[in-house]
Amino acid sequence: MTSESSPLLHYRLFSVSDGGLGPPDSSPIMTDAVTVGTGPTQRKLSTFFGVVVPTVLSMFSIVVFMRIGFVVGHAGLLQSLLMLFVAYVIIWLTVLSVCAISTNGAVQGGGAYFMISRTLGPEFGGSIGLMFYLANVFACGVYVLGLVEAVLDVFGRDPSDVTDSLRSLPQGYGYSFLYASIILLLCMAICLVGASIYSQASFFIFLLVFVVLLTILISFLAVRPLTVSIRHGGNVTMTGVYTGINSSTLHNNLQADYSLDYTTGNLMNFATVFAVMFNGCTGIMAGCNLSGELKQPSRSIPMGTIIAVIITFFVYLILFIFTAFTCDRTLLREDYGFFRSINIWPPFVLIGVYATSLSASMSTLIGASRILHALAKDDLFGVLLAPAKLVSKGGNPWGAVVYTWALVQLVLLAGKLNTIAGIVTVFYLIAYAAIDLACLALEWASAPNFRPTFRFFSWHTCLLGILSSLVMMFLINPAYASGSIVLLLLLLGSIHFRSSSSSWGYISQALIFHQVRKYLLLLDVRKDHVKFWRPQILLMVSNPRTSSQLIRFVNDLKKGGLYILGHVETGDLDTLPSDPVQTHYSFWLSLVDKLNVKAFVDLTLCPSVRQGTQHLLRITGLGGMKPNTVVLGFYDDACPDDYFLQDSLFTPGLSPKDDAFGVDATSLQAHFPPARDPETPRLLSAKDYVSMICDALKMHKNIVLARNFPLLVRPEASSSSPATYIDVWPLDLLRPQASAYVDVCSLFLLQMACILNMAASWRRYQLRVFLCVESRGGSDGASGWLAAEAKFRELLSKLRIRALIRVVAWDRVAAFRVQNMGGQVLNREPISSEYLNAAKSAVTDEGGTETAVRFLYLPRPPADSSLHERYLEELDTLTSGLGPTLLIHGLTPVTCTEL
Repeated sequence: MTSESSPLLHYRLFSVSDGGLGPPDSSPIMTDAVTVGTGPTQRKLSTFFGVVVPTVLSMFSIVVFMRIGFVVGHAGLLQSLLMLFVAYVIIWLTVLSVCAISTNGAVQGGGAYFMISRTLGPEFGGSIGLMFYLANVFACGVYVLGLVEAVLDVFGRDPSDVTDSLRSLPQGYGYSFLYASIILLLCMAICLVGASIYSQASFFIFLLVFVVLLTILISFLAVRPLTVSIRHGGNVTMTGVYTGINSSTLHNNLQADYSLDYTTGNLMNFATVFAVMFNGCTGIMAGCNLSGELKQPSRSIPMGTIIAVIITFFVYLILFIFTAFTCDRTLLREDYGFFRSINIWPPFVLIGVYATSLSASMSTLIGASRILHALAKDDLFGVLLAPAKLVSKGGNPWGAVVYTWALVQLVLLAGKLNTIAGIVTVFYLIAYAAIDLACLALEWASAPNFRPTFRFFSWHTCLLGILSSLVMMFLINPAYASGSIVLLLLLLGSIHFRSSSSSWGYISQALIFHQVRKYLLLLDVRKDHVKFWRPQILLMVSNPRTSSQLIRFVNDLKKGGLYILGHVETGDLDTLPSDPVQTHYSFWLSLVDKLNVKAFVDLTLCPSVRQGTQHLLRITGLGGMKPNTVVLGFYDDACPDDYFLQDSLFTPGLSPKDDAFGVDATSLQAHFPPARDPETPRLLSAKDYVSMICDALKMHKNIVLARNFPLLVRPEASSSSPATYIDVWPLDLLRPQASAYVDVCSLFLLQMACILNMAASWRRYQLRVFLCVESRGGSDGASGWLAAEAKFRELLSKLRIRALIRVVAWDRVAAFRVQNMGGQVLNREPISSEYLNAAKSAVTDEGGTETAVRFLYLPRPPADSSLHERYLEELDTLTSGLGPTLLIHGLTPVTCTEL
């Protein structure tokens, strides 16, 4: 086989011998739907420099040096380890989902936002992406404020000791904001240079931080017991004790003892302490956020993130244990920077604090700007994020960096790290839950194209990750959690109503398909019962231009049942280069959207309309969801109105909204041919039309013929219309003695009228049933009418149908029938035009102008095909000029008097 004959050879094959962590993706990947390139930014970063280093530094941040004592001092060692375990369970579950998604295809710039949006679609992707962006903005503020706190802890002016020249920086809210703004400005300047410069600098910070951590561990073993003086400003002085490794110290530090936080004055509890501690673990997406700069993101993101999570977990675990063994509770709770006091060389800790805080600030600033740039490029929020699209010649999104810097400046107004820690944690948790949700949706959808090379996950881990994230959100702060969910819903709604379609795919469609297939298999037609019958309608449409009113009306008639628009294209596939039907589906689906009806579309190609209708009657639907009722427009010579020229929905330039899938009003106008000219030859003869009715009845389908529906005044537009009734004539008006009021067809007629009356827009109308009664010249004529009315009222009561009953004297009309037939009522004798006109006049006179739509009994067509044209002529005479009318013949029992 040559490469020209095998399309598979045009794809680059991925190797799964790389440890299961993903395919190499340094070059563009060609797919059937889209070409995914590397973008304008050159991909330079490796796994270590692009993922491990920024992730470790972000997960350490200020917490590893400035909040270890805070956590152990308030929560005790046991609860601290519980917090650490819970935090890393949530993180690990999320990491598994990140690894799965990132190894399922080429990952572009935008990190977590890119993965969520391309998995869940624009609504969830945009809303979660914006919230993850805000989480990074707040986290950047936390790291900057933490750095300011660490600086002032050493160099802040102490009024109680004016002789200390080292502590010379003025303190206070305004000064703290000034220092934080200066630090943030420095971070922005570095970020404007580019991510590659940051990654090079971060490697040296990475080495420096680990050297500092090594000195802290050595200090726990080498430094002798000592007493530490603690000052919180003014003349307040406390004393903390470093005991060295001591079992009594460990015993005292095992249990929780929550007290006031000296930086905020608030009483701590498990949730507030966990919120601060969890901030030290939220940097797992730092490598993801740089996905646009990674050489091989599908390989680097899972491998680098897993390595970083393992490293940070053991560092936190060792520090918690050694801290509980060596420091008393006072030192831990009253001096968050105690590592400096007990270090073999105190400046080491200062260097580590400043370096890791500065690195984490830059990391979140860069990550946030990349997310914002991706959001802006996808144009989900319009002009609001337009400045974030600006990039430098080298591809650095400097507009997004400046935009993010401005928002972080606002966050710095909070003033204290612990004040906004809860907000950051909640935003990160909801973003983590969204990532788990994306992976869970892909797994549950069972899409064939979801085959990540990373396989160490399952739907159980995804679901557990979602639940644990949501539970911790509400444990930390119910108000923040509720507010974040409300914000998420508002963002989701705004994007849904604002955005059009996307080429990313919709996971909802895959999930719906998966579930619908399961339920269709459970829908067994052998278990059908008359109590649960509903109309499942196939409406045959010749040209939507003349059928739009009928399409909308039948939508009201379906009562939650299946509704299919069927159309037959005439032609022979053997003589055509391709199937023309395939290109027409998008126009018909857009028509359904424009008319706002809940319908499917089924098109077919056949040499004749009758054969095409037979095909649709036989194969339309699936399983238990198959049409049981066929609706046809009436066959007459009326000149049809062009509905497209009357409704603004179909008028170019006046349509209130464009079609989400590219088919606008102009395209619809051009696609569907103009309304038929009465002089144009028909594609369907009268004989074939009646034969189609016979075909439907042979296939055991109920048949409905709709006439004069261009005259229908819809309920929502009928405020000035005198019509207030839905009229039902449950007797075969052509041959009244050939049927009764309680046969299957009459009851079907009643049921369909009742269903229309149950529709929301038709409830203000009242059902009106007409009984045609002959006095037969006897003395008991009046009592016969009363008996007939009483009997029918009892039937309606059993059927729970509320309707007015009108008795119609049929003697005058019946006289024409008897006169025509010579006193004999034969089954298929010709019916005179006098009788038909008299019957029509009775229907018209009884209904008057108050009738919105009429339901009439449709007799079976004659078996002899030579009588088909006469049959159609009789129907035409009977219904001409009646207004919107449905001629119905039902074959199946559809009513039930039992519970």
